Amino acid sequence: MERIKSLFHKVVNKETILYIVFGVLTTAISWVVSVLCYHTLPIAVPEVLNLTSNCISWVISVSFAFVTNKLYVFESKSWQGSLLLRELSAFVSARLFSLLLELAGMWLLVDCLGVAFGIAKIGMNVIVILVNYVLSKWVIFKKDGK
Repeated sequence: MERIKSLFHKVVNKETILYIVFGVLTTAISWVVSVLCYHTLPIAVPEVLNLTSNCISWVISVSFAFVTNKLYVFESKSWQGSLLLRELSAFVSARLFSLLLELAGMWLLVDCLGVAFGIAKIGMNVIVILVNYVLSKWVIFKKDGK
C-alpha cells in the first residue's frame, strides 16, 4: 500500500497538475486562435486559409505553453540569454517532433490500420502529452544535477 501511495504522489503533484491545467489552456488558445483566424483572415483559398489559421494558432499556443511551462510548471525562472535560447529552441524542436509523431501516428492508425479517427486522435493525444511532458521535464527544463 505504501508503494502505491508513493507512486501516486510521484505522479499526482503540483507539477503534473499545473502541466495539465496549462495544457488545457494551451489547447483552448489554439482552438480559439485558429477559429478566429479562419473566420477573419482575408484569404480566399480554403486550403490556404485552413493551413494559415492552424500555423498561426500553433505558433501562439506553443509560445504560451513555453512561457507557462518555463515559469509555472518547471519553475525555470532564469531569463539569461544563452539559457533562454537553449530552452526555447529545445521546446520548439520538441513540439515539432511531437507534431510529426502525432501526424505519423494518425496516418498509421487511421489510414493503415483502420482505427476510427476519434479513437486514434485520443490515443495520439495521450502519447503526445506524455512525450511533451518527458521532454520538458528531463531535457528542456531539467534542473541542474538532475
